[in-house]
Amino acid sequence: MGPQAAPLAVVVLAAGQGTRMKSGLVKVLHEVAGRPMLGHVLATAEALEPERLVVVIGRDGEAVAEAFGGRATFVEQGELRGTGHAVQQTEPALSDFTGDVLVLYGDVPLLRAETLQRLRERKAAAGAELAMLTSTLPLPGIVLRDAAGHVARIVEVTDATPAELEIQEFNTGVYLVGSELLWKALARLDDSNAQGEFYLTDIVAGSVADGRRVEAVTMHDPEEALGVNTRSELARAGATLRRRTAERLMDQGVGIVDPSSTWIDVDVEIGRDTRIDPGVMITGPTVIGTGAHVKAHCVIESSELGDEVVIGPSAHLRPGCRLALGVRVGNFVEVKNSDLGEGVKADHLSYIGDADVGAGASFGCGSITVNYDGVAKHRTRVGARAFVGCNANLIAPLELADDSYVAAGSTITQDVPGESLAVGRARQRNVEGWVRRRGTAAQQAASKARGEGEDA
Repeated sequence: MGPQAAPLAVVVLAAGQGTRMKSGLVKVLHEVAGRPMLGHVLATAEALEPERLVVVIGRDGEAVAEAFGGRATFVEQGELRGTGHAVQQTEPALSDFTGDVLVLYGDVPLLRAETLQRLRERKAAAGAELAMLTSTLPLPGIVLRDAAGHVARIVEVTDATPAELEIQEFNTGVYLVGSELLWKALARLDDSNAQGEFYLTDIVAGSVADGRRVEAVTMHDPEEALGVNTRSELARAGATLRRRTAERLMDQGVGIVDPSSTWIDVDVEIGRDTRIDPGVMITGPTVIGTGAHVKAHCVIESSELGDEVVIGPSAHLRPGCRLALGVRVGNFVEVKNSDLGEGVKADHLSYIGDADVGAGASFGCGSITVNYDGVAKHRTRVGARAFVGCNANLIAPLELADDSYVAAGSTITQDVPGESLAVGRARQRNVEGWVRRRGTAAQQAASKARGEGEDA
């Protein structure tokens, strides 16, 4: 058994301006596959079970701290003077910590915990004082190694020789450093460069010059190093995470007919033998049971679907829906913030909003719960085995008792007792001869318009 990895603290740098996003929202709060970008980084860090987790914030830092309150210690980089300066701000929060400090970035959401665990293991096995993560994905810093294969230094692409530009190993900026070395190395940094900033990269050259052992671990998947600075990179990161999610779910027994046309957020959980057809979008912390079928072009947002539920095609479940065993929601049906009991059916062209529906109830085509009065939302309660006919309006607040019926075309404004039929239609009146009379009048009007009156 190899050497044990040292106790771990994680520092996440999230103070960047994000100007290339061209957004009023701070960069690390932009969503990627259903989570804010920084949320992915924190989840990865948390999977390593660190003793400390510190996030460096800058622009709109209060919004970032509020979004992730309780998950980390937040320190502010009041003046943005480079990555080295950012890590320096964490020293007071980590002054009593002894172990390894892992430096991550709030705009690099694709890193896997497994990759970082390999970095920890390599550092421990080699007895290194600093370990760094590298990638074959083109990045600004090229990693140069000596004849023995050890890291010698990092050269910027803009300063590299033609021979150095042929090297395909790049610095990701992810470092794992012994705490004692880190604070000493940071104290020696200087800002004698064109930008007047303190660069974390300089601790590598300084450590090598001091004879410290520096190890480098290359990512198996270079895309993990992708940093998000633009809208196009945000979209690329989202596509990667959705692909990973689809692969994870299929490995667990979920049938996804066409992953390339299916959008499933990272926090979605789906049971085995559930089938997801093309064009489906499932977002938020949605949970779907086993043996369900989500037909083409459905949208499901932050909802819970039980076993053997069938929805779609082209159905929409808005947030807060809970569908029990065997519920059927069909073509162009919208459900919002509602509980549908076992076996409920709404097969086409209906709206069910803010409703509690008992087992076995049925909604006919065009039936609607009228839940909003222009000021407040109200709930509709539909009992077990109740039947709502086509084109019926249920004006909330309203309760239909068990085994009640609503006649097609009714507008219901009062509670309906059990085993009763509610009819809320205007009285029909047939006007005999109306078509014939209307035809004669219409013919006379047309003649006058053409100038063909009695004197013609």
